[in-house]
Amino acid sequence: MSVIHGQNFLMVPGPTNVPDRVQRAMHRNSSDHRAPDFPEITHSVLKDLKKVFCTETGRAFVFSATGTGMWESGLTNCLNPGDSILTVRLGQFSHLWIDMMERLGFNPIVL
Repeated sequence: MSVIHGQNFLMVPGPTNVPDRVQRAMHRNSSDHRAPDFPEITHSVLKDLKKVFCTETGRAFVFSATGTGMWESGLTNCLNPGDSILTVRLGQFSHLWIDMMERLGFNPIVL
């Protein structure tokens, strides 16, 4: 493992450490979603995401939320309250996932 002095590393699935070059790039003003070039930039990003996911026929989808927000979206858009979900309890994130299932009215079956 390489060491960068002066930085602490959080060794969990997320949040991740952001490299200095990325942090510097983030100090630029953000693009206005109403700017004339925004649709072209968005199209380019979605096209490049297809390369990242190694697909030519699939559709890239950008979802702006935390991981927890994506969990909730996946559950509520793919299942109905009362549905049973087979799951496992293997650490802190799985505990949170199961708690969310219960709060949303699903029936988690924990192995």
